[in-house]
Amino acid sequence: MSSAGPSRSAGFEVVAADSSPAATALAQEADDGLGVTYLTAPAEQLGLPDDSFDLLYCADTLEITERPDAVLAETARVLRPGGTFVYDTVNRTLIARLIYLGAFQAFPGTRIMPRGRYAAHRLRRPADLAEALDQAGLSAQDVSAFKPRDVRSLVRVTRGRRRGTLTDEQLSELVDMVLEPEGSPVVTYLGHAIHPA
Repeated sequence: MSSAGPSRSAGFEVVAADSSPAATALAQEADDGLGVTYLTAPAEQLGLPDDSFDLLYCADTLEITERPDAVLAETARVLRPGGTFVYDTVNRTLIARLIYLGAFQAFPGTRIMPRGRYAAHRLRRPADLAEALDQAGLSAQDVSAFKPRDVRSLVRVTRGRRRGTLTDEQLSELVDMVLEPEGSPVVTYLGHAIHPA
């Protein structure tokens, strides 16, 4: 989870948070003088002051935490009134389960995640997430399908990652992900919510 913004040089104060000390250390090493503040903290309890951020982006978190409602409550707490919360997550559909629970962490030829990282009960449909956002005091806005332009490219890079011929850094370059604002999300989706003023 992190507040969003390119860097201090562009006039933003940016904080990036991750619950893993190893991930925090890797991010600091790759910083290249961006002026980002790195924080090791769980998304459910950031330890930051109330009303700290105008924009907050939560990446790859809602579908792996056992306490997504606590993440949303913490988001509402640190987001200023009028601020925006942007997130990406995984839909609760049969195809999403086949990909995330099957291909990504169970099938030997395509397994790239540890077993248990994803679980069916942690996946949420957009309507269910909108309700949870509302309960946290955030107003759900648009949702867009987020998917590879060509599914075959995702299969190729997943197998390459599994074989060790591709690194995590290469994945985003080789899979052309597209947003479909008018599309119904089948697997992954991006959305945003507003903290009412």
